[in-house]
Amino acid sequence: MGKTIAQKIIQAHLVSGDMTPGSEIALRIDQTLTQDATGTMAYLEFETMGIPRVKTELSVAYVDHNTLQCGFENADDHRYLQTVAAKHGVYFSRPGNGICHQVHLERFGKPGKTLIGSDSHTPTGGGIGMLAFGAGGMDVAVAMGGGAYYITMPKMFKVNLTGKLNPYVTAKDVSLELLRILSVKGGVGAIVEWGGPGIASLSVPERATITNMGTELGATTSIFPSDEVTHQFLIAQGREEDYAPLASDADAVYDRIIDIDLSALKPMIACPHSPDNVVEVESLKNVKVDQVCIGSCTNSSLFDMLKVAAMLKGRTVAPGVSLSISPGSRQVLTMLADCGALSDILASGARVLECACGPCIGMGFSPNSAGVSLRTFNRNFLGRSGTKDGQVYLVSPETAVASALTGFITDPTTFDGDIQVQMPEKFKINDSAVLPPLSVEDAANAEVLRGPNIKEFPKSEPFADSMDGQILLQVGDNITTDHIMPAGAKILPYRSNIPHLSQFCFEVCDPTFAQRAKQAQHSGIIIGGSNYGQGSSREHAALVPMYLGIRCVIAKSFARIHVANLINAGILPLTFADPADYDALQQDHVLHLQDIRTGMADGKLDVTDKTTGKHFTAQCNLTQRQQAILMAGGLLNYTREGGQ
Repeated sequence: MGKTIAQKIIQAHLVSGDMTPGSEIALRIDQTLTQDATGTMAYLEFETMGIPRVKTELSVAYVDHNTLQCGFENADDHRYLQTVAAKHGVYFSRPGNGICHQVHLERFGKPGKTLIGSDSHTPTGGGIGMLAFGAGGMDVAVAMGGGAYYITMPKMFKVNLTGKLNPYVTAKDVSLELLRILSVKGGVGAIVEWGGPGIASLSVPERATITNMGTELGATTSIFPSDEVTHQFLIAQGREEDYAPLASDADAVYDRIIDIDLSALKPMIACPHSPDNVVEVESLKNVKVDQVCIGSCTNSSLFDMLKVAAMLKGRTVAPGVSLSISPGSRQVLTMLADCGALSDILASGARVLECACGPCIGMGFSPNSAGVSLRTFNRNFLGRSGTKDGQVYLVSPETAVASALTGFITDPTTFDGDIQVQMPEKFKINDSAVLPPLSVEDAANAEVLRGPNIKEFPKSEPFADSMDGQILLQVGDNITTDHIMPAGAKILPYRSNIPHLSQFCFEVCDPTFAQRAKQAQHSGIIIGGSNYGQGSSREHAALVPMYLGIRCVIAKSFARIHVANLINAGILPLTFADPADYDALQQDHVLHLQDIRTGMADGKLDVTDKTTGKHFTAQCNLTQRQQAILMAGGLLNYTREGGQ
């Protein structure tokens, strides 16, 4: 039986385990990346391990999230990241050099290599044929130290593309169409491979948009073949030596096959407040627009920006609309300036922001009260924009520009004029903003600089064999890590200060949660619905609850990265054997968990609601390694004790 692209890469990097879907496998990791919102904690964890130098082929620390320096906190974190990277063998991408996924695609990504990053959109690398995973910072720290990355062997999905995109229909529309088909839960436990004759017409930036958005499906990752399109992109980036052809076997077997005819697609739009709330743009043509944001790791490539500039040339943004443009990298910004496209953008009345994540992570440019904001981003979760009642829609750059010019949501296929954008034969290369690490000799005496906002890593406790826990919060389906641990300009500067950060935990759901957790008489328990913890890979959504005394989360189902982060933080993740038991529970009930060690091994725990006397069964689907991590009180404790 033939193999898929992902199966070939997994087999080549398999350290241990059986490549049967559902079984645990351990992978050797070639590259890692971190960004500053999660990276500070990842490097604190790496330092705690006591390993002097990273053991990967390449590790890069990016600064692209917390770039607003309204006080000393972010600047101190950036200084820490630069010095800790230099000392431990990590390349450092300076603030302003660009968004981690865009820069990594341009300068470092290699077909056939494995990559994990402390950012959920690391699968962007699949656009160039990498097997790239989003992960928690602790998993990244372990990989930097030479440890394996453990995941459940995924199922294999295939999306066959036929036809060719019509003018003003884009890769973003392809992604939104798949989200409409599968939903934000439809890719859970699967790797999505893209193929078919239609991929030949998609550039690497377009492919990267699609693999980036695959994260919103809940997929483990997404990947394209490495073909002549990939080859030409690497040649243009001056990296032809990094090219390696990669394709699935003709007789590869997939668990599900989805067919999409590119020529039949229309411009799509995701409505508030979920990426899978997708309709055709035309159906919303009378909706007034207040704000438009173009950029993020999804749609900030030179390819996207040149199309934006061509549509804006000689035109002016509607009076009631505020338009921002965030180029994805310094390379993109420089080339826009050199060819005159930047002038066309500025002349339209648009505001050009820094080459950073910016509004996507709630770092500035929030919409007005109840404002309608069209964004070329990947997420439109409630409150993520920084405005609690902001109405955020996800669109392609073409739809974004057409709407900014008219002041209403506008189908770009009605746009007057045609745009033709070609990928350059050679990109402008200047890596001066990527600082190499110190030599081993110089690193020995190098100082790592820490500011007062960087606090010690919180300590978790080993599990006893039984516990009483108070239900401190009960939430519904599709709770995101933005609900658990919000982002935004007011909160992000405290990513390295868990005690301060804790006061914002679950603020979106219940502003009293943090205070109640601190005052609780028992350990804390969270009750969740299905797909609990979807969204960002931020491990703070596990570390902060752990700091507040949460020892267990019982949910109908979990998102992949978040359940791994809970285990790494020493929080027991359980699922309801009977989802109806969810309805019988209420906040402040006290639950008793008996024979935890035995229950972990048996795959189920008996839980007693001491408030009502009701018993129910919770499933505990953990590997032996995960059980050992939890009994040790988390991955750092487990690693210190010699666990692998």
